[in-house]
Amino acid sequence: MPNVPPLILAIGDSLIAGYGLAAADSFPAQLQSSLQARYPNVSVMNAGVSGDMTADVLRRLPRLLSSLTQLPALAIVQVGPNDVLRQAPVVCTRAQLGQILLSLRNCGIPVILTTVEPPALLRDRAAAYLGIHAALAAEHGATIWPFFPPGVLGHSEMVLGDRVHPNAKAIGAVVAALRPVVERMV
Repeated sequence: MPNVPPLILAIGDSLIAGYGLAAADSFPAQLQSSLQARYPNVSVMNAGVSGDMTADVLRRLPRLLSSLTQLPALAIVQVGPNDVLRQAPVVCTRAQLGQILLSLRNCGIPVILTTVEPPALLRDRAAAYLGIHAALAAEHGATIWPFFPPGVLGHSEMVLGDRVHPNAKAIGAVVAALRPVVERMV
């Protein structure tokens, strides 16, 4: 069987989709570009949808997986901040995220589950959600990793005009921090 170039599935919310960024500046595009020296034909599929909550990702995951022509070597899952912002029931967020991880595991797809540290002004609102990602990653054999490396969150030069979403420079820092983990898993 010929050696198939790796496919990485990046699925989640606006942080994956690249809200407010040019397509080439999105997380999947920058990750693909960064990996091409080692994996010349790697493909990172952008399956992010701005505004998605865990329920949305879970709902679209079966159709997405069945549409793929090859099994991803890895899935990077980033979802949860919108659940916090919209105050989705914690029990539902946990159950839906668990189902996402179970679906990927049942397909034999290794997962990097990323987390986002809530900013200080949302820490009380997010308190009940803290630890869900880590607990589920341990339960489902996923690798847990912070989406934003130190020095990115809370810096005005790292966000778009909305003061929330990361700019291309911030996504570059995310990719640089995450790439070694991705390379170990692909």
